[in-house]
Amino acid sequence: MLPAALQARLRQVRSSLLLCRGCLGPLGDGDDGGEAGLCARCWKGLLPLSEGRCPRCALVHGEDDCPEATAWDLGDALWDYHGGRPPLGALLLPGIKQGETGWRRALLGRLSRAPLPDWVAEVDQVTAAPSTLPHRLLRGFDFSAEAGRRIAGRIGQPFRPLLSKDWLSGRQAARTESERRRLPKRAITLRQGASPAGIILLVDDVWTTGTTLVRCAQALKEGGAAEVRVLSLFRAT
Repeated sequence: MLPAALQARLRQVRSSLLLCRGCLGPLGDGDDGGEAGLCARCWKGLLPLSEGRCPRCALVHGEDDCPEATAWDLGDALWDYHGGRPPLGALLLPGIKQGETGWRRALLGRLSRAPLPDWVAEVDQVTAAPSTLPHRLLRGFDFSAEAGRRIAGRIGQPFRPLLSKDWLSGRQAARTESERRRLPKRAITLRQGASPAGIILLVDDVWTTGTTLVRCAQALKEGGAAEVRVLSLFRAT
């Protein structure tokens, strides 16, 4: 085994040679907060949303009533999708969905430590916005469901996959804003045998127009949920 001083020197050399995949600056090492090919400064780009945001749409607006179309009672997100330089949410989520397992593990680890809204502790069940079966099979995982399970474990409530997405509905991320807002109600339905009850926490990875969340919340309420609350990892502002 190499002496400790030599190991430290080798880490310094390695840090000076490797570049961060986000900002292209020196990567550093795990001792300074760098992880999964991103330096500590990039990871600090996991920025919370602005204070004074609406408790339903998680945006700052000057109107008393929320101008966004919502079908839930409370809604929030943990981080700003466009926060940081580079914008960390816009870097991480597409990479994760293309198979960046290191980023996926690192972000789930930070989710395990992130402060949650106080009202999350009041929910009875946790579920996630669904993806289509072909996408789950192609990727080998469902990131929103993984995030939902992580949150459910933190608050000691069950995670249940209550919703299903029509195979032909496609990916919202590949559509324009106008196309996203026209997502038909039939695209999101309850799973066969699902029984939402009490207060349901609906988890998603990124909240953009909110149309998918609206369709999810509508299906949950029509299926028997007393109340739906939304928590997304990222909010596009």
